[in-house]
Amino acid sequence: MTVEPPARLAPPDRCEECGFEATTVTPANAEETVRGLARRYRAPLTRLLAGEDDGVLRRRPGPDTWSALEYAAHVRDLIALWSQALHRALTEDRPVLARPDPDIAERFAAEQAYNTLDPATVAAELAANAERMAAKLGSVAADQWQRAVRFGAEELTALDLARKVAHEGGHHLLDVGRSLRAARQAGG
Repeated sequence: MTVEPPARLAPPDRCEECGFEATTVTPANAEETVRGLARRYRAPLTRLLAGEDDGVLRRRPGPDTWSALEYAAHVRDLIALWSQALHRALTEDRPVLARPDPDIAERFAAEQAYNTLDPATVAAELAANAERMAAKLGSVAADQWQRAVRFGAEELTALDLARKVAHEGGHHLLDVGRSLRAARQAGG
């Protein structure tokens, strides 16, 4: 999968492709929004159609498009990455972090052999990461939502980080669905 570097790291105000609206993630619902990602990923990773095996989760629609399992493992790792950034935002004064390199995600997926992982384990690990981040979000005090981490000149607040995970999680869930549909069409 070729990942283009984002013009900015902050989540979009609105994503035309997936329908994400940043303003729908608020301090009041950020914890449950992130926690809900676990449930949303568990179903496609663990409930296959009659007669299917987990090979459908591993089938790539094309050489440059990840399988459903690879997308899910990527989201598992994204949640952990942004959870660490949230922790630093809440415990340090505007820490400066290295800007994530999209090319690393592709290399990491290959090195970690995402497509050989057990889907139920990925679902459980994604749920654990979402739960950890949700718990952190649940502990953010009203005066901490504007605490930030810096990536060069760009800053992401605690609320931006919650919105980023909500957007990435929802957007890649569309990718999981697309990959599954393509795999099912190719297999049928």
